Amino acid sequence: MNLLDKVSNEQLKKDVSSFRVGDTVKVHTRVVEGDKERIQIFQGVVIARKGSSVNANFTVRRISYGEGVERVFPLHSPKVAKIEVEREGAPRRAKLYYLRGRTGKDALFVKERKTTSAKKGAAAGAEAKAPAKKAKKAAK
Repeated sequence: MNLLDKVSNEQLKKDVSSFRVGDTVKVHTRVVEGDKERIQIFQGVVIARKGSSVNANFTVRRISYGEGVERVFPLHSPKVAKIEVEREGAPRRAKLYYLRGRTGKDALFVKERKTTSAKKGAAAGAEAKAPAKKAKKAAK
């Protein structure tokens, strides 16, 4: 193994949570102020992921006081304490830069990923409505 690879593999985090572009995440970052250290949370939508291995980073966007704020985090940095996934999105693109042009609630959300149980429930609801319509027609 190359010496550079050995050094970079030592720097990789083992407990990186899996998240994708379009997910709403809370990024817990360590902030050092003087001799004190505290955790600061930045919550927003992941609009991009770039790089690989030690050079991997991701961009999180949120709306703060009506202004869009984007922040790029190195994935394997010791300053990033934890990444929590709040919502899972189902985008159709790898980079969500189009969210920059949106305002209000449209800028905050990407279409949610659907589960199979939700699809079954929607289909059952449609079937339940169909017999009711047939009964009304028969009554006329």
